[in-house]
Amino acid sequence: MDDRDAGLQPPGEKSDFGLEREREREKETEKEKGEREERTNSKLTFFSLSSPNGKNPKTHTSPLSKGAWCTPLYDTLGDDAVRYVLGHAEIGLVFCDAAKLTPLAEALAAGACSDGSTAPPRVRCVVVWGGEEDGASSDEALAAAAATIAAGAAAGAVPLRILRLSEFERESLSHPSFPAPTGDARREDVCTIMYTSGTTGHPKGVMITHGGILATVAGQARSFDQLGEELGETLTSDDVMLSYLPLAHIFDRALEELFLSVGARIGYWRGRIDGVLSDIGALRPTFFIGVPRVFDRVYAGVRAQLAAASPLRRAVFSLALWHKRRGIDAGVHWDHASPLADRLVFSKVKARLGGRVRVVASGSAPLAPHVERFLKVAMCCPVVQGYGLTETCGASFCAMPVPQHTGRVGGALPCLHYKLQSVPEMGYDALAAPPRGEVLLRGPPVFKGYYKDVEKTKEVLDDDGWFHTGDIGELAEDGSLKIIDRMKSLFKLAQGEYVSPERVEGVLSACPLVAQAWVTGDSLRSSPAAVVVPDEAQLRALARALRASAGNGNGKGGDAPSDASMEVLCAHRGLRDAVARELAAHARASGLRSFEIPRAVALEHEAWDVESGLMTPTFKLKRPQLGKKYEAVVAALYKADKSFLQGL
Repeated sequence: MDDRDAGLQPPGEKSDFGLEREREREKETEKEKGEREERTNSKLTFFSLSSPNGKNPKTHTSPLSKGAWCTPLYDTLGDDAVRYVLGHAEIGLVFCDAAKLTPLAEALAAGACSDGSTAPPRVRCVVVWGGEEDGASSDEALAAAAATIAAGAAAGAVPLRILRLSEFERESLSHPSFPAPTGDARREDVCTIMYTSGTTGHPKGVMITHGGILATVAGQARSFDQLGEELGETLTSDDVMLSYLPLAHIFDRALEELFLSVGARIGYWRGRIDGVLSDIGALRPTFFIGVPRVFDRVYAGVRAQLAAASPLRRAVFSLALWHKRRGIDAGVHWDHASPLADRLVFSKVKARLGGRVRVVASGSAPLAPHVERFLKVAMCCPVVQGYGLTETCGASFCAMPVPQHTGRVGGALPCLHYKLQSVPEMGYDALAAPPRGEVLLRGPPVFKGYYKDVEKTKEVLDDDGWFHTGDIGELAEDGSLKIIDRMKSLFKLAQGEYVSPERVEGVLSACPLVAQAWVTGDSLRSSPAAVVVPDEAQLRALARALRASAGNGNGKGGDAPSDASMEVLCAHRGLRDAVARELAAHARASGLRSFEIPRAVALEHEAWDVESGLMTPTFKLKRPQLGKKYEAVVAALYKADKSFLQGL
């Protein structure tokens, strides 16, 4: 990188808030600081294993007011990661949903991580809530969990107590197992340590301060005020949101704090991604915050219904979509762009989100452009994208629902400064037109550092307080940001060209044939390889089309039985080649350069999900795990057919 940059804050200058915080720190002597930390910090005493069926907010909000640190965790990280966090954060007290007691007990009994990277957990007490209906918190269940933990405990270890929440409340904090913080929290004190789900290595403990949370809530509130000023959609105590990301994910946590700050209501999902739409229908939220994976399901559901509809219905839908999109692109308010189309067509699509949604917001990962365009037309309400990271309290940028912000994440929240820094090795210049470079952020929401990891902290947080996100952004003339690339995932091909797998995956995922896509490559290959989970309906339709074409003496792959299982279809060479040809044509039409187009393609019949360990809880691909799973598959593709898709 070079030192050229573009943005709102001159490089090397400290902002007003930075100088103010430094002056406050200087006023406090080292002795005073030590005494205060002794009164408040209980070595991350409070911990909550997330439950999908009704989180218990008081397990993290109550101790925070007294300066204790809270470390939320979800078991979908995997057993090894659970043990790692318990040991690394030195957890003493655990709050746990009764449904999660068994996996927690097994993790505690197993001791340290399999690689020995941290000490064994030192939990002294587990507090359980819920489970009265199904017996998950019965005396027998608690005794069984205690026996499991005791069986793995080291000789001479202090016995661990398991209490129901009601018992804990009665005993309060008087028992020695319950370290009682007595100080008051200050804004620079650590509020919570969020362990990132991560796609590589062990989770990193992101230290977020009280001031960071408050600044983020205030910044989000100001964004909603702006939305209200321009479009008439404000956040009130009558609003309802569905929470389906765990509190261990900062995106959901920050938004819940915002809703609580205005007295709005929160409903919690049942815990299964395939049941999200049913939960939405039951709750009927007014404000829907989602991740691309959920919106992809909404889009796919509508597309599947259209595929089964009559030609006339498909034509009516396409016409309504075109007519309303034209109005919105011309700047007409979505309520007035096509009232007839809303009444006849799009009211049914809106009903899939409960029928009351006034604002739709997407975060956690980029929303596919075709899905965003569809949602802006079909949802009959504002649709915006946001951008942020765990290290920046989740919300850093928020777009406005205007045509020019389609595909963009808008401007920064008022509590943040940002700039772009040139990355010459990737061809990004922060002083070019348009400016492009790595996104750097600074402000109260930026984290304090990674817990017990000074080296990794120094890698991303520089001496001037700028956090280096690793994301490549493009700045528009109106100051809005578009995330266009990712630095760490790049791989170099044999001819020296760099490929961004996320960009290629985004293009491939826009093809109707694709449900999920993973792209890989290395410096020994001249083109990428891809593993694709196909859309079942589209794949079967392609098999039927190939059979019909083969019957007429044309095409290849006509012996693929359209009524076979997905496993059989995905293993069929002729059908795989046909999918690869379709993907290559789609990639070229979407503007990918020839060296970016995967020429080796494999089909996978099983979708990737959190349970399989191939996606994070926020539905991002885990690249190392996918690389390990498909290492032999990709190698075989390259080896078997070096002239793969010849003539394309």
